[in-house]
Amino acid sequence: MGRRFTRSAAGAEAGHAGPPEPLAQDVHWAGERRSAIGVASLLLAALLVLDGGAGRLDLIRGALWTGLAVLVFVILLPPRVSARPGRLTARGLLVTDTVRTDSLVSIRWSDGVSQRMILRDSEGSRVEIDPTVLVRNAALWRRLDEDTRTSIERGTLLCGTTALRQLAGRIDRETAHTVFKVSGLE
Repeated sequence: MGRRFTRSAAGAEAGHAGPPEPLAQDVHWAGERRSAIGVASLLLAALLVLDGGAGRLDLIRGALWTGLAVLVFVILLPPRVSARPGRLTARGLLVTDTVRTDSLVSIRWSDGVSQRMILRDSEGSRVEIDPTVLVRNAALWRRLDEDTRTSIERGTLLCGTTALRQLAGRIDRETAHTVFKVSGLE
């Protein structure tokens, strides 16, 4: 009797793993990119109109205003955060940072104008992300939470359980708030 192969069965028999696990990513990033483009465009338009109205707009000033608008865009554009099993990646305009989340050695907070979560792995890689990305994206949080549990089980995560508990509490509060809001109990 002949044997029929599907792509996945043929790939499995050839030693290939099944389909890759789904990529969890920041679902709000595209909107934030549009906002950054909009703010930079509005700034450029306002500066060109004001300078043109005053009769002072020339090529040099136009280039200066364009450069300022590009700088505002670069500052406002957040990195694109995504996660696969064992990896978390933050892609900026020029730099892509990846950390092994199943072998983390530390997780800590960096306070400042905007709070950042800094993750370091056993290979020395480092990623900085805005914790609100994890709060707003359940799939990213679940992936990171699962992988940090692996790091704890392996004994590599030496510093950061407090930061994880703080983030988990924040996510729980946000989830409860959303549930109350949707159900009309707020």
